Amino acid sequence: MPELPDITIYREALDARIRGHALERIRIINPFLLRTAVPPITDAERKRVLAVRQLGKRIILSLEDDLFLILHLMVAGRLRWLAKVAKPPGRITLATFEFANGTLAFTEAGTRRRASLHCVRGAAAVAAFDMGGLDPFDSDVAAFAERLRLENHTLKRALTDPRLFSGIGNAYSDEILHRAKLSPLTLTSKLDAGEIGRLHDATRNVLLEWTNRLRAETGDGFPEKVTAFRPEMAVHGKFGQPCPVCGAPVQRIVYAENECNYCARCQNGGVILADRALSRLLHKSWPKSIDALE
Repeated sequence: MPELPDITIYREALDARIRGHALERIRIINPFLLRTAVPPITDAERKRVLAVRQLGKRIILSLEDDLFLILHLMVAGRLRWLAKVAKPPGRITLATFEFANGTLAFTEAGTRRRASLHCVRGAAAVAAFDMGGLDPFDSDVAAFAERLRLENHTLKRALTDPRLFSGIGNAYSDEILHRAKLSPLTLTSKLDAGEIGRLHDATRNVLLEWTNRLRAETGDGFPEKVTAFRPEMAVHGKFGQPCPVCGAPVQRIVYAENECNYCARCQNGGVILADRALSRLLHKSWPKSIDALE
């Protein structure tokens, strides 16, 4: 799922291309994408784009007449900028937004239709989509600590909860926790002031570094390789590969449709966390430490 750094780069690329331009035509190719009926989506046609904003993992196109288009990419949704004469990708295109200088294609890979588009009127309607998460860049360590302690969760769950923090998902939470040298299963209530400060710094630094990295990679172009799995990442998607800090093999915990990647030595004192499925299967053969595994 595109997270804060990816959404920021999308926003900047869109702002450079469509702010001040009229949205000439909207084509809804897959009807399941559009989740609102009032106001009708056609009301947004021929309206000028006043601003491109982001709200958590959502992208918001602010239009004339107090209209807003809210795009949520979810897991497999992506945006593509096409030349005016270019044909949008075949079966994966859900909608297109046509401008005088090009066309924005909203695509989604796979068969599960999770991506969404809402057309709403008024700031109050937009505010209803705000989950309340704290912006990692606009919070000092005191506000960050207060938010962490609102509920007693594991750090992995807390960082990825949009009611607590805005824009952080599975990939960057792995990278943040590795940078902070904290176990993903540590409870928020167990953190001391030093650990919270370390986590606060890691959150801001990891997100800023990756935003700058993606910005430099994109340049004046449009983001094309938006993925949660990047070779430069330390632990996310790196199961079995050496940790860039200590060289120990990266471990994982598999749950539902996601997995949590971490370094047992850097983040958990060398202890391997139990995988809900695999550790039950192996039972007594499950290695308790990274040294036993090696």
